[in-house]
Amino acid sequence: MENKSEMFNNIEFQPLTGETWSHFEMLFGEKGACGGCWCMWWRLKRSEFEKQKGEKNKEAMRQIVKSGEIPGIIAYYKQEPVAWCSVAPRETFPSLNRSRILKPVDDKPVWSIVCFFIAKSYRKMGLSVRMLEYVIEFCRRQGAKILEGYPVHPKKPSMPDVFAWTGFLSAFQKAGFKEVARRSPTRPIMRYELE
Repeated sequence: MENKSEMFNNIEFQPLTGETWSHFEMLFGEKGACGGCWCMWWRLKRSEFEKQKGEKNKEAMRQIVKSGEIPGIIAYYKQEPVAWCSVAPRETFPSLNRSRILKPVDDKPVWSIVCFFIAKSYRKMGLSVRMLEYVIEFCRRQGAKILEGYPVHPKKPSMPDVFAWTGFLSAFQKAGFKEVARRSPTRPIMRYELE
């Protein structure tokens, strides 16, 4: 693999649409990224999510894509899908409002970044920062005014990647996000003002 800066120059991004659905499937694999999630965790009640794990979650995400909604962005390296970031208007993710830690900070309309999934061999290379930089521009083009993220800020320096699917605080900081609330020691709410 080429060095990191050369690699980042060769990263390209595409929204998840009907045309890129097969790339999303390829990236998420048989397990649907993590335990049959298919990036439906924030979109469903917990009981619904548990009932739908696996193929039903996959089909639910496929229906979202078929409706014309763009549920997130796929990153490519040399035309291979290597990473995913879920981003959409906050109201798309009702589970955020049910969380006492992640409930709304105020009544301003925001877009929310709720999930990252990076192929194993591309982790710990700063790809989430590169994705955030792209997502900022994507959301600006969609007319978003505020972008919000809910990363983890682990107490211990190392944390298994599987538990960091909302991203790490350091990545959001590097991309220019600012902390606006923290209702738990390990879960800040970060914002990027697009105006």
